[in-house]
Parts: sequence; structure tokens; C-alpha cells
Amino acid sequence: MTRSLSALLAALLWSAPLPVAAHEIGASQASATVRDGVVQIDVVVDPDTLLSKLEAFAGRPVSHGLSRTDRDGRIRDLAQVFLAETGIEIDGAAVHPHFEYRPASAFSDLAQSPSVVRLTAPVPPAADRFAFRYGLSLGTYALNLQVGDGAVETQWIVGGETSQAISLSSPASPLRRVDVARQYLALGFTHIVPHGLDHILFVLGIFLLSSRWRSVVAQVSTFTLAHSITLALTMYGIVSLPAKVIEPMIALSIVYVAIENLIVGELKPWRLALVFSFGLLHGMGFAGVLRDLGLPRPQFLTALVSFNVGVEAGQLAVIAVAFAAVAYWQRSGTTYRRLIVQPASLLIALIGLFWTVQRVL
Repeated sequence: MTRSLSALLAALLWSAPLPVAAHEIGASQASATVRDGVVQIDVVVDPDTLLSKLEAFAGRPVSHGLSRTDRDGRIRDLAQVFLAETGIEIDGAAVHPHFEYRPASAFSDLAQSPSVVRLTAPVPPAADRFAFRYGLSLGTYALNLQVGDGAVETQWIVGGETSQAISLSSPASPLRRVDVARQYLALGFTHIVPHGLDHILFVLGIFLLSSRWRSVVAQVSTFTLAHSITLALTMYGIVSLPAKVIEPMIALSIVYVAIENLIVGELKPWRLALVFSFGLLHGMGFAGVLRDLGLPRPQFLTALVSFNVGVEAGQLAVIAVAFAAVAYWQRSGTTYRRLIVQPASLLIALIGLFWTVQRVL
């Protein structure tokens, strides 16, 4: 593989290591409210995934085939592990919250309802700053904080990083439309670069089969149209699939595109149809990171459109870098395929296959 392409893929892998890149779509979500001298944080979790993490952090064998009752019991038994990987700071001082695990059945009869870990802690009357860390998250998640009757303030936090300090004495004012657009434009871009390695590899797979602008634009436009459709439909509750189905299928779409690059040497008519269908999957994946943010309904569409535009900007940035990285070898079709397309596609296929297995288990 050429040095330039190797450097590009290495940079992408370095910016989002393999375990982190398999981001949890919709599996992690934290909503905090501060009212009457108490902070309450509800962390939305997938109970099976949570138990596996807690057992891994505790150095125990990972459980399989447990009943729902046994699984929930083990989660409660490992409460101290959860608290050890979670941090709440008020005015820079660590706060030790009360732990309560609420499985979905405890508050809803709906099968798709989430399970919640609720953390509660007192807040001193003169407290001014609040910060939160959820060390069990493997991907980007949203922290929504509402102080009293103020507006909901949203931060997107990567993995186990600590949030920026949020003011408790000056509740956030309702965001203007331009502020919402700016925030979600940036969020959409960073969800691709640098945090969306799976989406980056899919776009690179599209690029590698044919580096001609017309072919790339046709595929990316098809992908854009498809994921825009399902992003909107999913966010408005018209269609919905669980993350356990979407995540492995997104990984498989990466594998398929990469393997097809190894088998065929030019863009085939069916490629656009496949890219469209895969775009539908990725759109539901994008929707997962926007779900349940607590945005004011009048600004919901602004956030949705801005996020989508940011995603497209991120994808175009990836393609621009890819074009620049391989421009020299594109002059020779045979050399380009032998030195660039085949090695890179093989690497992408192997990564996608790894993610598929990881997300199924």
C-alpha cells in the first residue's frame, strides 16, 4: 500500500480506535435536571451492553444467556463499578450520588422502552458549576441539563471525557435558531470527522471503486438522498429499528462495498441501488445520535437539517482528502487499482467484518 493512503487510513484509525469507532447508536443518553437542591441524572442504557461493560471493568467473566431478572440483579450488584466509572462534579468537587437501576419494565409496558440508571445527589444552595463524566460510554453521547425552568442545554461528549462546566446559577436561555443551526452543523461534521470512522470507511469504499468525479458524486448523492430520508422518518417516529439490528447491518454494508471493489473493476448499474439501500441504514444510524435530545419542537427541524448538512460537509471533506492522497496514482488505472484500490478495500473489509462480529456479540 502506498505511503499516502497508509497515512490517511492510519490517521483515521488513530483518531477513532477500533473499539471506540463502534459507537453506540442510541444506547447512551444522559439527562440531568437540577431542581429544589437536588441533581437527578438519568442515563439511558442498553441493559445487556451495560452488564457486559460492568463485568469487564470488574474483572469478571462476561455473562451470557441470563434471564431478565438475573441480568437486572447483577447490574444492581455491580452498582459500585458503575459509580466508579461515573463522575459528578459540583464547583470542582466530586459528588457521590445515590444509584438506582430502573429496567424498562419498571416504568413502561412498551418493549422498546429504555432502561435507566438514575443518579441523585444534593446540590449546595450556592453551587455554581456542574460537570459530568460517564466512563462506560464507548461513543459520542448527549448530555442534556435543565436547571429549574430554564432551557435545556445540550453537550455532546465523546466516550469517557468530562463535560464542560455548566452554570447552575445562570440557567441557559432558549437558543436562537441560528445558534441551533451552528451547533448541529458542527455536530454533524464531527460525527463524521473525526468520530464516525464507520461512515468514513463506507464513503472511502464508495470512492475507491471509481475515483472519477462523476461516479463519486453520483454515489455520494444517492447515499445522501437515502440517509436523509430515513434520518427524517426515524426522527419523526415514522420508522424505527433497534440499534442491535442497525449497527451490524451498517458494518456489513462496509464489508460489502469493500469486497465489491475487489471483485469488479468499474461502477455497475446495481451499485447505485445498493448504495441507496445502505444509505437508508446509515440514516437510521445518524438518527440514533439525535434521538431524545429534548430540543424545543419549533427548533427541531432546524437541528435536523443542520445536522444533515454537517454530515454532508464531513463526507465531502473525506472525499477531498482521499482525492488529494491518491491523485498521483490515478494517472495509471492498473497501478492505481493494484496499489490503492485492492489493498485499501481489503483493509476496509477486514475492519468492517471485525465490527460486524463485535456488534453482534
